[in-house]
Amino acid sequence: MNRREMHGEADTEADAGELGQGWYTESGCSLHEFAALLARRDSPPLRFAGAVGQQIPLYDCRALRRVVADERQRARLQAEWAGVLRDGAGVLVLQRAYEDVGPIDEATAVFESIIRAERANGNSAGDHFAKAGANDRIWNAQEKLCLEAPAVFARYFANPMLAAVAEAWLGPAYQMTSQVNVVRPGGQAQLAHRDYHLGFLTAEEAERFPAHVHQVSAFLTLQGAVAHSDMPVESGPTKLLPYSQRYAEGYLAWRRPDFREYFEAHCVQLPLEKGDALFFNPALFHAAGANRTADVQRMANLLQISSAFGRAMETVDRRRMCEALFRVLRDDREAARMTDAEIEAVIASCAEGYPFPANLDRDPPVGGLAPKSQQAVLRQALDERWSDAALAEALREYDWRRRTD
Repeated sequence: MNRREMHGEADTEADAGELGQGWYTESGCSLHEFAALLARRDSPPLRFAGAVGQQIPLYDCRALRRVVADERQRARLQAEWAGVLRDGAGVLVLQRAYEDVGPIDEATAVFESIIRAERANGNSAGDHFAKAGANDRIWNAQEKLCLEAPAVFARYFANPMLAAVAEAWLGPAYQMTSQVNVVRPGGQAQLAHRDYHLGFLTAEEAERFPAHVHQVSAFLTLQGAVAHSDMPVESGPTKLLPYSQRYAEGYLAWRRPDFREYFEAHCVQLPLEKGDALFFNPALFHAAGANRTADVQRMANLLQISSAFGRAMETVDRRRMCEALFRVLRDDREAARMTDAEIEAVIASCAEGYPFPANLDRDPPVGGLAPKSQQAVLRQALDERWSDAALAEALREYDWRRRTD
């Protein structure tokens, strides 16, 4: 049920305009406004960047080691990075983030062994924005590297540049996760998109969130990629559309053909060297490029770093709550004692409506961008008139898919 259906509103473009500034709609997105925002190059001043390539600030980390080690200078550098990510190009490159690529090579060897083991076990990892099987993908590479080779993990993440850029966007107490992606020769390009959180929702789902949440979403995550191989442009490093994070309605616009055509006509790509790191605002329009080489296996460790504030205050056993409420909701629906809207309100107050964090090895996003939520399981149980035992089993299965043990 979308927002208009909940309120009995007509799904027309004229009606979208009447919703006002408090809500965005896919039909209300304007390519003209989008292009005008991108044409403005009023970027924050760049005191620490060594160069600018394809509109993207490039920072040579060899020149920044002492800056990061000095508290006052570090704060100035972080303010510049935050300005680039928020108001400037929306993306920056840390050249030679790993001046010593030894930890990169050690981690690569571990990742390759994990890929071989998962292939041997018949694992076929789905991908959010590419066909399953098109790439080699390691879900939850963060935990797997740590448990497989803790000493390698320690050397890999003992990198002050990664910590500095994460804190620049998110502040302290951030949560680090990562996924390894290997794109083989012939691997196809992704379609333009935005990232987690709202970027993983359908347009209909995203329309239900008020405008200010669209603006907040980008401040909850920092996207990054550490190059584990040299990435010439022919190998398909990420296609980027500088300044596109400025368009607040972009979480609804990115699927539209006119916006995707604009992206393909104006996006840029930067070659990366092993040990470089790319960081960008999750609201930036981007897409992995096609690997047009005959022999380059493009490997990146995709860092998804989350704000400390993306968590509730209390822990709640929502499975027990769902099981306790199910019979009440089922009986009240059958007896017409509750309307559909009232049942939805109860479900929203009981079950987990967000499918993340998830164990994507057990519950990969095949057929969509996200697994099924606990709320979706409860709705299905009501719609199909499951027994109490069937719901209990489905909720146990749901919990199992989310665990890592």
